[in-house]
Amino acid sequence: MATWFAPLRQSVSQSQRVSTFELLFDLVFVFAFTQITDFMAHSESAVGVLQAMIMLAMLWWLWSSYGWLTNQTSVEDGVLRVEMVVAMCGVFVFALAIPSAFERGNAVSAGLVIGIAYFLVRLVHVGLYLVAAGEDRALRRQVMRSSVSGWVSVILIFGGVVAPAPIQTWLWLAAIIADIVLTYVTSHDGDWRIHSAAHWAERHGLVIILALGESVVAIGAGAAGSTLTLAIIGGSVLALLLTTGLWWLYFDVISDAAQDRLSTTDDRGRVALATDAYTFVHLLLISGIVISALGVEEVMHSVGSSHPLGLFGSCALFGGTALYLFGHALFWRRVGGTWKVWRLAGAAVLVALIPLGLVGTPLLDLGAAVAITGIVVAVESIRFSKQRAEIHAVSR
Repeated sequence: MATWFAPLRQSVSQSQRVSTFELLFDLVFVFAFTQITDFMAHSESAVGVLQAMIMLAMLWWLWSSYGWLTNQTSVEDGVLRVEMVVAMCGVFVFALAIPSAFERGNAVSAGLVIGIAYFLVRLVHVGLYLVAAGEDRALRRQVMRSSVSGWVSVILIFGGVVAPAPIQTWLWLAAIIADIVLTYVTSHDGDWRIHSAAHWAERHGLVIILALGESVVAIGAGAAGSTLTLAIIGGSVLALLLTTGLWWLYFDVISDAAQDRLSTTDDRGRVALATDAYTFVHLLLISGIVISALGVEEVMHSVGSSHPLGLFGSCALFGGTALYLFGHALFWRRVGGTWKVWRLAGAAVLVALIPLGLVGTPLLDLGAAVAITGIVVAVESIRFSKQRAEIHAVSR
């Protein structure tokens, strides 16, 4: 038994990289992101988007909590791997229940399934973290202190399941707000540990890639069943260019520069930076990608039409991309201490373009989103070409 639990007490090294098992764990979230996008597409309402964002935030909180855990200890051996499989199954069941999460009268209450899955995954996480903390009493106290947020949110989630249907949305919103606020309050200047900046940055970069994968899936989902036409081909190319632009904004320079800042900061500053810039701000990035993917899917559904995209699709396409750019600006403000004003300007222009969806064709709207994103990419690449070359030389 001692040998079985021994690996849990070994902190990861500074050079630790993301393991293939962690990638397997993360793949479950690809399916979950797809379910979130489909949920919004079928609802086509502001309330549906709000409900989807609540569930996305719940999923993010689950993913992030295990991101902290796997930076504390290796998942390659011992009981941790088995328990993470249990958590992975819980997340998958959560994702299965997303389409009918707010419906009543089903044979099996999807909301109840989500509540049980959320509770199980959080419970497994706390138990594993306490074991992984080993003799680190300060960390064990931190885990117990921050676990309060999870129990409060679980109570509110179950309350939403038994409450009248219109109340469920607001109780679940209160649940995730409580989780976010209480986690921040109990973690501020706390005793968490970030052992490997490389592992931390790589893990978050990979979840961005997984979310971008949903953008690619959305292209195919939107075009599925349609006859192959020049409009379909052109729309697909533009959609891929938009996804590439979103990738470029994160991975060309920012991810490496942020990892460098994280690795050169002292332990307490590293934890604060990881909490603010990654655990919290990355939720904006993921949300922006998923909402933008919804906009792409809406465009692809009617890419050959001469009729306007409509307000819902336009808000998703331009608003989601704008949220991603704003999240990036906020991310670098916390990491680098300055605002990337061109990203803020790009976000503002995209928001201003939302009315275009009421008069322009879907293909024109998509082209406009690609153009604005491309301009932001070009400005950064040209303006900071020297710094970009220096960062690439060091990181590669």
